Amino acid sequence: MKKKPILIGIFLVGALAGVFFLLSLFLASILGLNGKIAKSDKIAIINIESIITQSSNTVRQIKKYADDKSIKAIVLRIDSPGGGVAPSQEIYSEILNVRKNSNKIVVTSMGNLAASGGYYIACASNKIVANPGTLTGSIGVIMTFSNIEELMKKIGLKTEIIKSGEFKDIGSPMREFTEKEKKLLQGVIDDVYDQFVNAVSVGRSIAVQKVKELSDGRIFTGRQAFEIGLVDKLGSLEEAIKLAAELVGIEGKPKIVSEKKESNLLFKLLENKVLSYLPKQLHIIPGLQYLWQY
Repeated sequence: MKKKPILIGIFLVGALAGVFFLLSLFLASILGLNGKIAKSDKIAIINIESIITQSSNTVRQIKKYADDKSIKAIVLRIDSPGGGVAPSQEIYSEILNVRKNSNKIVVTSMGNLAASGGYYIACASNKIVANPGTLTGSIGVIMTFSNIEELMKKIGLKTEIIKSGEFKDIGSPMREFTEKEKKLLQGVIDDVYDQFVNAVSVGRSIAVQKVKELSDGRIFTGRQAFEIGLVDKLGSLEEAIKLAAELVGIEGKPKIVSEKKESNLLFKLLENKVLSYLPKQLHIIPGLQYLWQY
């Protein structure tokens, strides 16, 4: 009769030992040898693709990874001809905020194309890595307008405009620009151009005058950009990840974190494909653009 309590005791001790063993394995997976939380080896990748028309999704990802203490560095994978000035500047500013407030390293990896607004964004990162055959540069700003005045005359249509000021209908497709309008818009272009030049000068530690010599809208290959100091290193996305890991002291292969591409990616690809077949004058992206009109 006394054997039963003994067997129960042995069973309980064995069960507790098993639980303790499993708990030890779990703790060992998250604790270092000294009992401290093991160092995370995560690097986040954010993709910036196609024409940049909005910044909200990219900025959201940047903020998310900035707040995540397990993320040690962010790699921006840029494959874009640029786009709107405002969204490019918003992404650029958010990268600078992350570097300043969270002390996280940001490395840009350039894909097939990282021009104009794509390059503007890259200038906010700590380091830029480009493939030798990447197309980049196109430092400058552009506004595109269409004039259908002659077409309207041919089909017998006429417009009447009532406006509150001399420049209220500036850019109207129904007529040619006046010289005063051209001068006004050129002043706007020049101001935004100077903002781009200053961003490159600060980000790349290149004198403003030298940047201006390179900022006539021309494009460069990755290798050419490396030779003149617009990028830091030649290499693939893997090289950019490796560089980011080295900069934050990650030993071995880091864990990569990234969001799944949006479900409307197919629509975006089709949209950009359609745009590629249209005359450049018909690309409807209103406003100032850091965009390479390739």
